[in-house]
Amino acid sequence: MRRPGHRHQLKQSGVKGMFGRLSFAVIVLVICTISLLSTVKSTSRSFSRSEIDVDTLWRPAASVGWRPSSAPRSDWPPPPTETNGYLRVRCNGGLNQQRSAICNAVLAARIMNATLLLPELDANSFWHDDSGFQGVYDVEHFIKSLRYDVRIVESIPEIKKNGKTKKIKAFQMRPPRDAPISWYTTDALQKMKEHGAIYLTPFSHRLDEEIDNPEYQRLRCRVNYHALRFKPHIMELSTSIVNRLRAQGHFMAIHLRFEMDMLAFAGCFDIFTAGEQKILKKYRDENFAPKKLVYSERRAIGKCPLTPEEVGLILRAMGFDNSTRIYLAAGELFGGERFMKPFRSLFPRLENHSTVDSSGELVKNTRGLMGSAVDYMVCLLSDIFMPTYDGPSNFANNLLGHRLYYGFRTNIRPDRKALAPIFIDWEKGRITGFEESVRRVMLNTNFGGPHKRVPPESFYTNSWSECFCQMSTANPADKCPPDNVLDILESQLMAGETDDSESITSNLTSVVEK
Repeated sequence: MRRPGHRHQLKQSGVKGMFGRLSFAVIVLVICTISLLSTVKSTSRSFSRSEIDVDTLWRPAASVGWRPSSAPRSDWPPPPTETNGYLRVRCNGGLNQQRSAICNAVLAARIMNATLLLPELDANSFWHDDSGFQGVYDVEHFIKSLRYDVRIVESIPEIKKNGKTKKIKAFQMRPPRDAPISWYTTDALQKMKEHGAIYLTPFSHRLDEEIDNPEYQRLRCRVNYHALRFKPHIMELSTSIVNRLRAQGHFMAIHLRFEMDMLAFAGCFDIFTAGEQKILKKYRDENFAPKKLVYSERRAIGKCPLTPEEVGLILRAMGFDNSTRIYLAAGELFGGERFMKPFRSLFPRLENHSTVDSSGELVKNTRGLMGSAVDYMVCLLSDIFMPTYDGPSNFANNLLGHRLYYGFRTNIRPDRKALAPIFIDWEKGRITGFEESVRRVMLNTNFGGPHKRVPPESFYTNSWSECFCQMSTANPADKCPPDNVLDILESQLMAGETDDSESITSNLTSVVEK
């Protein structure tokens, strides 16, 4: 083991230096089936006061009779035949921030009785990737999956009037952050009716997460966990990687968020060399609002991302040994090999999508949306998932919610605030009882079972109980919908369908003539 004073020494002296789609569907079906047939009577693992049964963690948590269900449970009419106009949005941020924005866009279109244009994905400066929605997601599946909820088109149709073709120009608006439903039904809707179409940009975190309407929340889940499916080649590559990893038994996926952007955001600079600190401070000045951040204070309250070594020490204290196979989902780790070396000495069986992908396809695009999408799928299907900095990380938060929905898959979520004083003592050489103290903290965390959502936990991290149901329950709100719910929705849709294009064209023509 490296000497506990590592951080302090660095500060003082510095450091030198399906088959594709089908195969995936089968995997997910098996995952759900295993979890939903669970007969365990408790949501928590039956660990002793100071020991953790690692063998138990390789299996899903207890479902306690709950199963994922995002289908409507009350009256849910199909999209009306007449539209109030078109909704266009630009989803900014990385892949998973965009994913949440897409869910919000669908809900906003439903709220406003609008026709949704296929969401635009920002070709942002970090990813340098302009794949767009069509390059990442299965468009046909997306539109078809949401046919009972909203009308979705790929472009605004042109209007022909007196032999001339006219275009509807969308009115650009900037929604407030976490805007309430009332903003969409007043300000936004007024402009939509006036112009025929509105363009909301940017569209990250632009609709309140905590909406007191379970059906609206279930629509978000239908988008996130059913409609948003990656393109076949991404699914095939992800499945291939998972199969290779599983060929040797269980594997754990870790989102090692020890990257430049997150370290700069957190303001945790002191463990790096003077040159590295300069890079981090420059990145922070260019990308985040000015704020005085004191490393020792941030560190003491758990605001700094866990180092790779700290991640290894947590896993070892929990009882995982050096035979554990670990898939690392991460971009370029800041600080390089000197931070990975102690982790690798504890857990040498490390993989990432480049080392497992025999085709070499991902090597060409490891930092783009495709690399992030493959990492997402591998983490979703792993036996255990461990985020190391889940607070502001959309990748980790969305995965935690997705794994909860797909069968209460085991998650290891370190409580950084509770662990901080333990690691600070360890750095100072006070190592007596270290592993026992780490275990005690981890035993107080949730390993993936149903649990109440408490702020600041996001709806996208934990959609229980809105998107879950029970077959036998005294609470009508938790009762599962009938087995033929899709048949009911289909019949409603067919009964209400008319020649929509004629109705929509008529409305838009009147807007153009104004």
